[in-house]
Amino acid sequence: MKKTAFTRFHEELGAKMVPFAGFTMPIEYQGITAEHMQVRDNAGVFDVSHMGEIWVKGPNALKFIQYVTSNDASLLQDGKVQYTCFPNGRGGIVDDLLVYRIDDQTYLLVVNAANTEKDWEHLSAHAPRFGITPGKELYNASSEICQLAIQGPNALKIVQKICDAHIMDMEYYTFRKCTVAGIPQAIVSITGYTGSGGCEIYVANQDGEKLWKALFAAGKEYGLMPVGLGARDTLRLEMGFCLYGNDIDDTTSPLEAGLGWITKFSETKGDFIDRTFLQEQKARGVTRKLVGFKMIDKGVPRHEYPVCTADGVEIGRVTSGNISPVLKIGIGMAYVETAFAGLETELFIKVRDRLLKAVVVRPPFYKKQ
Repeated sequence: MKKTAFTRFHEELGAKMVPFAGFTMPIEYQGITAEHMQVRDNAGVFDVSHMGEIWVKGPNALKFIQYVTSNDASLLQDGKVQYTCFPNGRGGIVDDLLVYRIDDQTYLLVVNAANTEKDWEHLSAHAPRFGITPGKELYNASSEICQLAIQGPNALKIVQKICDAHIMDMEYYTFRKCTVAGIPQAIVSITGYTGSGGCEIYVANQDGEKLWKALFAAGKEYGLMPVGLGARDTLRLEMGFCLYGNDIDDTTSPLEAGLGWITKFSETKGDFIDRTFLQEQKARGVTRKLVGFKMIDKGVPRHEYPVCTADGVEIGRVTSGNISPVLKIGIGMAYVETAFAGLETELFIKVRDRLLKAVVVRPPFYKKQ
């Protein structure tokens, strides 16, 4: 199992470590619910160094990114971030990712940990068409970079104490290169997977220890705590954020997943993988949709539980589900037949041969006060 630059700290703090995407990662420290609420109410630090980072450089970088992603990267300016996905050429999704524009010939793609090698192979297969050479203009830096996500309403106050640039008024989905904890050229990105505000910081592996120690020294007055991947999942679920492998995968189209907003057919976008298929799918309409739901009856919805009508006819499957630590009720997402995707539609989740009532709602389930 691979270790991150921060593994030693997790073990010293007594974190429960589990295998994840080829890494040994902390799933929890003090308990998922306590860590979840720490992020909602204050600030927490996640080690997300398992994520993949792939550079795309050169005069054809934008053309290449436009072809392999669904969103319109021509809209990006220096210092901007864009959420997008890689269509797989068969109507599904290779991965979802973030695109960072450093300048007009330099982009950073941040991909999911479990998909890094698959993404690399996918990109490498299409790169030569654009005069981009894998290992040169296309470069996998995943093993060289570590990343911490500092999330919560007090997160930026803490990071500001160790940052030489003013970050408090940075807009969502923007980033800045600056000195953090004495580390030059760190990337501070106003992004995250929790819906509670904060940022993500990228530095070289050799600077990881320095960053960790500086963050917790700066965050001591706020009661900053480390948070595991268990709470990261419940936090993203409360926001209705898709998780690759659960809510989206190689068999789901971005339109079925409610990601039409990152699937652009404009002239500036131009041709991209699956453009024709997705345009035709949009024109005729999808047969299933990813919806959010909350439980009316008491119960915990889980991945792959059947979704049924009142008389037990299966109409879909739960993709993600759990008890919301904030709402104290079961929430989830599921693909259901389009006829049952309308807001306030009653659904029934089959839990141990019992049909438990739920209702379709529009995420996020949790909203900041």
